[in-house]
Amino acid sequence: MTNATPATLEVRGLHATVEGKEILRGIDLIVRQGEIHALMGPNGSGKSTLSNVIMGRPGYAVKEGSVVLNGEDITGLTADERAKRGLFLAMQYPTEIPGVSVVNFLRTAYQSIKGTQVSALAFRTHMKTQMERLGIEDSMVQRYVNQGFSGGEKKRNEVLQLAVLEPEIALLDETDSGLDIDSLKLVAESVNDLAGPELGVLIITHYQRMLNYITPQFVHVMMLGKIVKSGGPELAHQLEDTGYEGIRRELGLEETAAHDEETGTG
Repeated sequence: MTNATPATLEVRGLHATVEGKEILRGIDLIVRQGEIHALMGPNGSGKSTLSNVIMGRPGYAVKEGSVVLNGEDITGLTADERAKRGLFLAMQYPTEIPGVSVVNFLRTAYQSIKGTQVSALAFRTHMKTQMERLGIEDSMVQRYVNQGFSGGEKKRNEVLQLAVLEPEIALLDETDSGLDIDSLKLVAESVNDLAGPELGVLIITHYQRMLNYITPQFVHVMMLGKIVKSGGPELAHQLEDTGYEGIRRELGLEETAAHDEETGTG
């Protein structure tokens, strides 16, 4: 059921460090349920760091600012507590979990997030509905999580998790990374199918190609650990034409290239 008031993720003046090095230097961003945002930037600009900080991954220290979900400051919460409140992160490099099948992993995660026990039959019905929606074969969910999966299968498994867990706000970190064109189309079609009034999406990428298949309403460019420019879909096309160097020249950010090489934390 769609909430009367859309769920809202607010990042306010966020500064964060990794291993003592400042990566995020004052991020302000709002993503609402029903919206699709794209966060673009060169390697090393801090995009993945931002997704990890929003999700509460250990090792990322917030020095200033906050992450607020539906009016609640969740900056001090653990990743699982954030997930229970409606956040989801599809990781750039999904982890293998030998010995744990996809179906068992998903049922455990679903029960943890929903805070209730669900019968195997009820969960199977729910999962099967989402599998059919996304065109995912039954054989995939019987395999161990990401073990022996191709790059495309790993990303499709992440999208299946997104569909099954039903978050309000989803962060998709470099979902196009390592995908051939056919896999990219399949993943993009799945995301488009899930997007709608009950889901807000932040797509994090440094390539415009993902946005050939998913059209965001909002595009943000990140450099020097900050969002330096925001606009509509036309901004992604501008980047395709001029590259990030064109944005650097436009905004007088020539030193960004040196910063990107130094940090290496896309």
